[in-house]
Amino acid sequence: MLRRSPHPPLLVRVCQFIAAGNAAVSVCFPSAGMTITGEPRDFESVADSGNRMHRRFCPRCGTHLFSEAESRPHLIFVRAGTLDDPELARPAATIWTAKAPSWACVNDALPSWEGQPPPVA
Repeated sequence: MLRRSPHPPLLVRVCQFIAAGNAAVSVCFPSAGMTITGEPRDFESVADSGNRMHRRFCPRCGTHLFSEAESRPHLIFVRAGTLDDPELARPAATIWTAKAPSWACVNDALPSWEGQPPPVA
């Protein structure tokens, strides 16, 4: 049986918990271009960046589907593993490298940030 500490997880590690490992891989889309059918459940938290996050997941199977930050309502971050076409996008950057485990595979050819990168949109 898996046992977790009775203490709440460090908020910066929520993505690692959701991804069950090293990192969550997301594809960013304009929110206006998305249509959500069904009623995903919401896990609300405040990220280490200070942003209030809404992480949405399937109420039937528990799969994490997408995230939205209240500070960037015009963007939606869809989990790459939920896309029908896994070739739709390729990684463009790596963030929060300071919180990565020692065994993490980080592509040195991509831009990276130790924490939250500055907003671009």
